[in-house]
Amino acid sequence: MTPAQSFALVFGAQFAAFGAMMPFLPAILAEGGLSPGQVGAVMAAGSLVRLVAAPLSGRLADRVPDMRRLLAVAALLAAASALGFGLAAGLALLLAVQILHSVSAAPIVPLCDALAVGAVRRGGFDYARVRSVGSIAFMLGAILAGFAAEWWGPRVAAWMLAAGMLLTAWAALQLPATPPRAGAPSGSLWAPLAEPGFRWVLPIAALIQGSHAVYYAFSTLHWQAAGLSTGFIGLLWALGVLAEIFLFLFGRPVVERLGVRGLAVLAAGAGVLRWSVTAFTNEPALLVLIQLLHGLTFGAMHLAAMRALLGLPAGLSGRAQTLLASAVSAATGGLMWACGPFYAEVGGMAFLAMAGLCVAALLLALRPLPGKTAPPPAA
Repeated sequence: MTPAQSFALVFGAQFAAFGAMMPFLPAILAEGGLSPGQVGAVMAAGSLVRLVAAPLSGRLADRVPDMRRLLAVAALLAAASALGFGLAAGLALLLAVQILHSVSAAPIVPLCDALAVGAVRRGGFDYARVRSVGSIAFMLGAILAGFAAEWWGPRVAAWMLAAGMLLTAWAALQLPATPPRAGAPSGSLWAPLAEPGFRWVLPIAALIQGSHAVYYAFSTLHWQAAGLSTGFIGLLWALGVLAEIFLFLFGRPVVERLGVRGLAVLAAGAGVLRWSVTAFTNEPALLVLIQLLHGLTFGAMHLAAMRALLGLPAGLSGRAQTLLASAVSAATGGLMWACGPFYAEVGGMAFLAMAGLCVAALLLALRPLPGKTAPPPAA
């Protein structure tokens, strides 16, 4: 198996699982007896737990001789804890399951990205094209879970999540071995913050990715209340990833032309438009169109962050990836917590607050980018 194939497998397995679960976790929590405020609190707790767990795993990742084994163990624990979503009910039990699963799953995405960036540095493959497999898998997972939920209810997504995490654990062990490192990296957990490019991209990524908080926590419930079927909601989530896939597969010339700063500006502008429109309409045709902006609000910002991180010293890779993930988790978790009662009061107008975050990110992204960035990991 080539490096590209092995990374495509591990990205595909994890994102198929996340695609199945993410649209339907709010519905699972609601079915378990939680109010909208409690749904927001439980989902926020997951993000805030990842805020602590991800940096610790990143520090460990820069020290262990083989990150692949750490990734496999995390995926196995995530599979075991995912089963609780299919069995538990009530605030206390579902909160406990969410915390356990979040601790287990926190290292998975940043470790995969850290391993992938290392492989790109060694000339292994085109990052964006391989990462697009994950986006395709997310889309398929959301579609399949949507139609499965029509038959068996939303908790079927929990079993799909567990199966995907088991496949991720196996796929992690198929990744190419990393070259041995001379010793433990120097510097503290916060060493990446000494890099100007990292300090520039960190708050912008946190704001733009954090602006998805209402979407992640309440869009499914919001659209269900508007009379949309779970199958159609799964399709909406899948369509949201479609433009992201196109960007990853075919957007290399655009990404090279825009660079880190241009991608961040594009993502922020798309967020202003996306969340403003989502606040005011539940019209299916308009939702289909506006969901395609997910390829920019998530995809363009993700590629901007990866380009910025590729320019960091290799010894900072694990810590930088997980600090970035923690900043996004902090923003997303805090906003989910705040938006629980806010959404209960104002409904879809909560999306306007997310548009405001993107306005703030746009202002930050218009600042000059410090120094020079490395060549793109690819798009």
